[in-house]
Amino acid sequence: MNEERFVVSDMLWRRLEPHLPGKISDAGATAKHNRLFLEAVLWRVRTGSPWRDFPPAFGRWNS
Repeated sequence: MNEERFVVSDMLWRRLEPHLPGKISDAGATAKHNRLFLEAVLWRVRTGSPWRDFPPAFGRWNS
């Protein structure tokens, strides 16, 4: 996703990230896409669109 379109600013993300489960350094993919997931949820809440109408930048809606 184009970083200019992020709802969550870098500054806000730095404050939120420590409170989310998993860390980038942990084994597996637990936190790999936390920011993208949060952006997707906020997009969903903001637009009221169904999950299946997600923009491609967020990945597959049913994954």
